[in-house]
Amino acid sequence: MFPEQLKALRKGSGLTLSQLAKQLNEMNIDDELKTHPNSGPQIGSWERGINTPSYAEVMKLAIFFGVSLDFMVGRVNQQIDIEKIFTLNNDLVFDGKQLSSKERAESYSILKAYFIGKGLTNVHGSDNKESKGYKEITFSLGDRKLTD
Repeated sequence: MFPEQLKALRKGSGLTLSQLAKQLNEMNIDDELKTHPNSGPQIGSWERGINTPSYAEVMKLAIFFGVSLDFMVGRVNQQIDIEKIFTLNNDLVFDGKQLSSKERAESYSILKAYFIGKGLTNVHGSDNKESKGYKEITFSLGDRKLTD
């Protein structure tokens, strides 16, 4: 799958093999990713599946094209839990601006409320409240009951 992804990214960027190699060689990247100079024939052999690039080379390509390593190796249809996006320590960016901790929390709250409102999840994010240590509490206000 990697050869097809690489070729599609390169052609989609309108680059020849030599142009891609030249631009990779000119990248300002960490020393650990600077293995040896790239060449057009080398990249062509990766696209044809004749040779396999090192992890450092795949990482360099992912950085260059602005994609993930998963995308580079063909894992494009993976399931991602939205909650994990907000709880991991990754930088979240919206419209070119990095979100602050407060903006992350507020965005998560808005999304969670939306999904609860649509009935896609319950208040506690699990169908099995007892397994999460939650207890159902019912309050009575006249003839109305409020359940938490």
